[in-house]
Amino acid sequence: MAGERPRERPAGRIKFLVCIDDSQECRTALRFACMRAQNTGGKVSLIYVIEPDAFNLSGSVQEIMAEEARDQARAALEECAGEVFEEFGVRPEMAVHQGDKANTILKTIEEDESINILVLGAAPEGAGSNRLISYLSSQVTKRLHIPLTIVPGDLDDERLRWIT
Repeated sequence: MAGERPRERPAGRIKFLVCIDDSQECRTALRFACMRAQNTGGKVSLIYVIEPDAFNLSGSVQEIMAEEARDQARAALEECAGEVFEEFGVRPEMAVHQGDKANTILKTIEEDESINILVLGAAPEGAGSNRLISYLSSQVTKRLHIPLTIVPGDLDDERLRWIT
């Protein structure tokens, strides 16, 4: 609500939220969040948002496609979680949601008061879509009441270690 003061976030361990997809910049953002969590005793939460299809199909075909999308999302989260635990010793929380990506992320943050920082990866110029970053950046003063960390997607591990 406009002019409404954000709720107080609970003190304690910092929780980083990372939106998972198949992009390289997402992996860089995840590595950044894990390194920060490891260095601060924090937590990592992974969200995979399945965006609605742009076309309508018959009920049973749509249901099959939705189930396949959920299976792919869970597999992607499991893969990331395994890599995160193996390399950083962090067991991330995982969630799959369906809807508009930006609004779903904002709603997740509004509903989970333990999330302290949203971490997104920015695609190097000309290498991908930064639509989510553009949208969320414009919403900072409206709905996002936690820090938004945007990590350049082309940072290597040495640079990530240096800044975390």
